[in-house]
Amino acid sequence: MIEVENLTRVFRTYKKQPGFWGGVKGLVRRDFQETRAADSISFSIKEGEFVGFLGPNGAGKTTTLKMLSGLIYPTGGTARVAGFDPTKRENAYRRLFALVLGQKNQLWWDLPAIASFHLLRAIYGLPAEGFRTTLDELVELLAVGPKLNVMVRELSLGERMKMELIAALLHRPRVLFLDEPTIGLDVISQKSVRDFLRDYNRRHKTTILLTSHYMADISHLCERVIVIDHGKKIYDGGLGRLAGAGARQRSIKFKARPDSNGTPFAAGWQPLHGTVKVSDEGEVLLHVPSEHVTRVFQQILGLGDVDDITIQDVPLEDIIAELFRRGVAAS
Repeated sequence: MIEVENLTRVFRTYKKQPGFWGGVKGLVRRDFQETRAADSISFSIKEGEFVGFLGPNGAGKTTTLKMLSGLIYPTGGTARVAGFDPTKRENAYRRLFALVLGQKNQLWWDLPAIASFHLLRAIYGLPAEGFRTTLDELVELLAVGPKLNVMVRELSLGERMKMELIAALLHRPRVLFLDEPTIGLDVISQKSVRDFLRDYNRRHKTTILLTSHYMADISHLCERVIVIDHGKKIYDGGLGRLAGAGARQRSIKFKARPDSNGTPFAAGWQPLHGTVKVSDEGEVLLHVPSEHVTRVFQQILGLGDVDDITIQDVPLEDIIAELFRRGVAAS
């Protein structure tokens, strides 16, 4: 469904010199700085796949989605979505996909959501009966019926995001690009949106590419993830395999008490194995190879009074952060 080959986007920005004379010099000769938001990214996604697209801020995720949507042109490389070239912006392609940006609104702020839906129906030329069937299904799945006639500006953030999803799906797109759809939502709203997306993907086999900073979104929805950093792809594979990279380690967290002299516990202390971080509040966090957890745990108990010792898997966020730090694909 989606084929991306060496997709590249370079932004060229003017670099102004400081001060008055710097501005004057800029009138005669300008220095420009190039930023590779996407750097030779290649991947393919099958029809019906739900793929997570991960990376730190500025990694190039949103830029890639905008290139696939035809909003910006690539500097190099090619992309095809369902056989279409996004750069040509054909009407047939525009009817095939939808893009939801978590920090942008497509609904009219001072109109009720239902008015925007009817306007979108006219824009897409949707038959009345099919439009009503689709709208009723989406409204029921997202449980927003009582809010359809409320001004969009008066809706909660979670309710607005649900309405944005309905607007994006009214024309039954085959491909859905989601950029941070749960950003800023409370825990209940996040779960509601996740449940809807999972159910919708299973019902309609819609191909979905999702970016999110919430690992709960990725772990609940995606079996496969693509990770990019500084515009380059550093991982493409199963979520289980990525999480498995952390299975070789365990996280040990405990609260330490100062000694009789008031010296914080673990000041300068190093465990037998693994790495250690000590917060200002005296909380100690260790990442320890699984086979050495018992020895390190015994070492901790022998050092002094500690509270609330917990041993758990290394969070997926930390595993991905390690990928960013290394800048290489997971093995």
